[in-house]
Amino acid sequence: MKTISLTFDGYWLEANKNELPSKPGIYCVYACTYNKDVNTVSIRKLIYVGESENVHDRIDGHERLEDWKKQLNSGETLCYSFAGISGDDKNRAEAAVIYHHKPPCNVEYKNSFPFADTTIHTARKNATLASNFIVRNTR
Repeated sequence: MKTISLTFDGYWLEANKNELPSKPGIYCVYACTYNKDVNTVSIRKLIYVGESENVHDRIDGHERLEDWKKQLNSGETLCYSFAGISGDDKNRAEAAVIYHHKPPCNVEYKNSFPFADTTIHTARKNATLASNFIVRNTR
């Protein structure tokens, strides 16, 4: 069984998503509220999980942006977290997080996990994500 550790940084609000890293990794898109008085975000729900060789460029002008915005309640904004990871593990980690958490705007991997059994550990800015979980191959 493969173990993958994901350390998430964030949270970047939609208004400052241009500050997201230009690095390979997986990203989470959340519905949140921002309290500017104390500079904090409150995460309500995970909307989408993706992966890219360059997360900054991928999120900038993402084709699913309007779908994500439809998930927001009044007064909410989108916010993002990022976990750096590259190589073959990037796609496997994305698939495991999607399969386990089933974000509403994801389609691929929600109902199947085509990789070998995988343990995922998440840390830091991982709101709504389980800290430790195992995903089993569904084939």
